[in-house]
Amino acid sequence: MAFDGFFTHAVVHELDQTLATGRVAKVNQPYPAELIMTIRAHRHNYSLLLSANPTYPRMQITQIAYQNPAVPSNFVMTMRKYLEGAILESIEQVDNDRIIKMNFKTRDELGDQQRLVLVIEIMARHSNVSLVNEKNHKIIDTIKHVGSDQNRVRLLLPGATFVMPPKQDKVNPYLPNQIYTDLVRKDLDENELAKQLQARYQGLGRQSAQELARELQASSDLPTTYHTFLKQFENPDPVIYDDNNGKRQFAAFLPSNIKEEQLTHYDTLSVMLDAFYAQKAERDRSKELAGQVLKVLHNELKKDRRKVKKLKQQLEDAAKADYYRIRGEILTTYLGKLTAGMTEITLPNFYDDNKPLKIKLDPELSPSRNAQKYFTKYDKLKTSVDYVKEQLKLANDEINYLANIESQIDLASPADIQEIRLELQQQGYIKQKRQKSKKRRKVRVSKPEEFHTSNGTTVLVGKNNLQNDRLSFKIANKNDIWLHVKDIPGSHVIIRDSDPDEQTLLEAAQLAAYFSKGRNSDNVPVDYLPAKRLHKPNGAKPGFVTFTGQKTLYVTPHKLKN
Repeated sequence: MAFDGFFTHAVVHELDQTLATGRVAKVNQPYPAELIMTIRAHRHNYSLLLSANPTYPRMQITQIAYQNPAVPSNFVMTMRKYLEGAILESIEQVDNDRIIKMNFKTRDELGDQQRLVLVIEIMARHSNVSLVNEKNHKIIDTIKHVGSDQNRVRLLLPGATFVMPPKQDKVNPYLPNQIYTDLVRKDLDENELAKQLQARYQGLGRQSAQELARELQASSDLPTTYHTFLKQFENPDPVIYDDNNGKRQFAAFLPSNIKEEQLTHYDTLSVMLDAFYAQKAERDRSKELAGQVLKVLHNELKKDRRKVKKLKQQLEDAAKADYYRIRGEILTTYLGKLTAGMTEITLPNFYDDNKPLKIKLDPELSPSRNAQKYFTKYDKLKTSVDYVKEQLKLANDEINYLANIESQIDLASPADIQEIRLELQQQGYIKQKRQKSKKRRKVRVSKPEEFHTSNGTTVLVGKNNLQNDRLSFKIANKNDIWLHVKDIPGSHVIIRDSDPDEQTLLEAAQLAAYFSKGRNSDNVPVDYLPAKRLHKPNGAKPGFVTFTGQKTLYVTPHKLKN
């Protein structure tokens, strides 16, 4: 069941019963399109997630912990100003649409009472969260600004008048109607009946329409069946199940065509949504947060690869330095045969059995200056070799460093992305925003991810370079075993054992291969050695280490259980 109007009805009913009369304690924005409101209601703190994520828009109470950015956005600062301390009077749905209104009572700066409405639109890429002054209908702010160049009908900007999305010519199913009876009498098949119901009723998604059609066709009492179907959304039995195509779905109650063994029951809709979206939303948030980071990485890699190409060309040119030396020496030897104004001359090449060699000349230069020009070119190329080689090494090292970060992003959580971004800021690739406050919030490096081998041995994995450095030089004991894929980007891995058995070593090596750029290969070499043999050169970039005395295993990448 999609997050359609009926499911929205169920969520609103659950949230209104849980949160109404509560007070807003905190407002945070952990991700660009998502807001977390901590509401104190009935002696309990609830974290309410309002998501305008285009892929997973929703509204629910969440128990998942989120890491907030070091610098709060302008939007969240506005929400804090107007909503912290406000009383949530009610949560209501607009008709049977995917639009939710949270009605707040608070006081303005002068102490006068004011009413504010937070409008949540759950509409895929058009999803949004808007704070509106109820009295004058002016928008205070929106999580996504929509200007006239994006939508000529609805302007969603601070100061604009809030206008609801255009209404569809459909009937609110919770209002008295006989549409369903008229459609059933047409004796349509189940699929066609579902399409007709969806076309006429507001907020009826495809799966909900299919379920309603199935129940109506099997009914001997249409009005009772119809109203029982509506009533189920106010007394849900939340489930997650695999449909007949093997696709994971969620629903407010058990669909009639699904067997009990195919599903999992949950206490509330919010708990079910946490379980359903946990991994999917996490990947999407990582992708969203990684947008700017990837853009920076791609631009830097593009510049470095261009630079390497140019430097290699310079090395190739330098390898031809003798071309200019030979011509300079021949011209010097036969200088008396040159006259001013010549454009070329053919002279015997005493480096090649005196075979004739045609040499180009600059007619504007004297004979001696022409010879000197070749020597100057030769000297310039020869002296540039050491510099070019040094620059080539630096450029290749930077490419390897950035490619390593790029591979880390593929398996990164949102917290990892935050730390990768911090690392790039520290290395000067991303500019840091200036803070008005002199106090700069210190971002703590999160703990490496923990796994366990089949015999219970702990294995720690760094998910980004800041974690890698901390793991290898702060957390690891000197006799713990350190692992890393050979010659390709990957995570630092530590076995919390100085003498692991072969199976533990193999499983940890498989894990190191999984958290590397070689995760899609079948045979990945993994180096391992005691952590005490690691060395970090002065001035080295995060994640870079040197070592000696390593042994190598060849494994197929595999992820262990946490």
